[in-house]
Amino acid sequence: MMQTIDWVVMFSTLFLIAFYGYWKTRGTTGMDGYLLGNKSLPWWNVCLSIIATQASAVTFLSTPGQAYEDGMRFLHFYFGLPLAMIILSVTVVPIFTRLKVYTAYEYLENRFDLKVRTLGAIIFLLLRGLSVGITIYAPSLILSTLLRWDIAWTTLLIGSLVMIYTVSGGTRAVSLTQKYQLAIIMAGMVLAGGIAYSLLPEEIGFSDTFVLAGQMGKMNLISTDFNLSDRYNIWSGLIGGLFLFLAYFGTDQSQVGRYLGGKDMTESRLGLLFNGLLKIPMQFIILYIGVLVFLFYQFERPPIFHNQSLYAQARETSAVAQLDSLEAVLGQTHQDRRLAATKMLKALDEKEPVVLDQSRSEWKRAVTLEQEGRQAVRESIAGALPGAKTMDKDYVFINFTMRYLPHGLIGLLLAVVFLAAMSSTASELNALSSTTAVDIYKRLIQPTADESHYVFMSKVFTVVWTIFAMIYASMANQAENLIQFVNIIGSLFYGTLLGMFLAGFYIPYLKSTAVFIGALVAESIILYLYFFQRDAVAFLHYNYISCGVVLVVAVLYQFLLAGGKVKS
Repeated sequence: MMQTIDWVVMFSTLFLIAFYGYWKTRGTTGMDGYLLGNKSLPWWNVCLSIIATQASAVTFLSTPGQAYEDGMRFLHFYFGLPLAMIILSVTVVPIFTRLKVYTAYEYLENRFDLKVRTLGAIIFLLLRGLSVGITIYAPSLILSTLLRWDIAWTTLLIGSLVMIYTVSGGTRAVSLTQKYQLAIIMAGMVLAGGIAYSLLPEEIGFSDTFVLAGQMGKMNLISTDFNLSDRYNIWSGLIGGLFLFLAYFGTDQSQVGRYLGGKDMTESRLGLLFNGLLKIPMQFIILYIGVLVFLFYQFERPPIFHNQSLYAQARETSAVAQLDSLEAVLGQTHQDRRLAATKMLKALDEKEPVVLDQSRSEWKRAVTLEQEGRQAVRESIAGALPGAKTMDKDYVFINFTMRYLPHGLIGLLLAVVFLAAMSSTASELNALSSTTAVDIYKRLIQPTADESHYVFMSKVFTVVWTIFAMIYASMANQAENLIQFVNIIGSLFYGTLLGMFLAGFYIPYLKSTAVFIGALVAESIILYLYFFQRDAVAFLHYNYISCGVVLVVAVLYQFLLAGGKVKS
């Protein structure tokens, strides 16, 4: 249960960050100041802003739960990131810097024409508009469950705080607040990981956690199997991840806007490159915190359902007798699993391979029985509460926090969830408003107004997108693990955007109509794969498939249907 000190820590952290962002950037005027932060950011601030934009509350809520269920193999997702940062630093940053654009989509008109620019902007607004709703929805849902608040209130709190300083200071406010937000977030996560380790049995040293986790199948860092239906292996990470990150950091205004605010091209490049160096270790730490929580629950009995609020609701129905029976069965299963884990630990310490194999087999049998029991619990809750979300791994870490962290740190960890949501949401709202103002409003609706009018309209669009995000967050109900769902939405659209930009960067003879048709065909194919062939092709592969389709269709159209003519 939350105590007074937790509430004080949580709210004082949130309001101080929001007030700092507002105060430091109040009165920001001019398009350069509002949309690019007067291009004043050093490389380290660019780097932290990029990381904070990508690392939403979903990262810190859902990633430990992903590792708890599936081990470390989610890290494959980031293997293509460093290479993508090198490619973008060498090729894309100089182009955007030379053109002095406010948004990435201005380039598409410079290279092609208005219809390609508008299509690119609309695709971005669609994918980022959905994503910002999920960015708010994830912490709003979980915190509303834990704090017993209506989701409308947690959504309103996050959305309002972000809106205040984003409307006030634009890009500079976002970047200034993100460095403090990220520092608090990582400090809170490392503290939680340290406490998880301290709660393990005394005979387990830190190096032992890696060995024991490996024996339990959680240190699955490298998988070289090539399988299109497998979401996480080295090939999906290096190839699919490369294309996803090229698209995300090269064509998504929420990230392009971060490094366009660098002091010069060198600062922007360094910010991107250090992001590539730091992101994988950061994700490793967050995933390993989930593994530590998993190890803790091998020796301490876990809840039979991690969403305790939903479980309490189910117990108020006729399912209570069945849930009591399942809880008793799972209690005995945990005893068997704990004994097997203890025996496994002793065999590792005493280097007894025969006993180790035997104890590992006993542990696996207990885990299989436990998984069957937990599935029965989910089915019982689903039967008692139709429509309820029974996938509870997103609740593993926050539930652990609420049960085992000391008071004060509980408030800090809840502040971490809110801050991560605020940080990522601020960047996304800033990108949505700048794209709407520059690529749609200024270009298509009101092209002749002065700068102050466009700054004012950018603020209006920030408010509009915030309201949209809060409404979506209040109504959304996603079945996927949240960290995966955010990446799935990106994979539905990023490859098409990347194909459009690559056509402009590297194939000079391609014209606007060819690229426009290629983009429409590619997006149609990806939406078909997602809705009708989801189990056959994993989402990371969508990125290079759609990118390739844009380029192939554009080339074929240009030379077969348009006769290779220069004319658009």
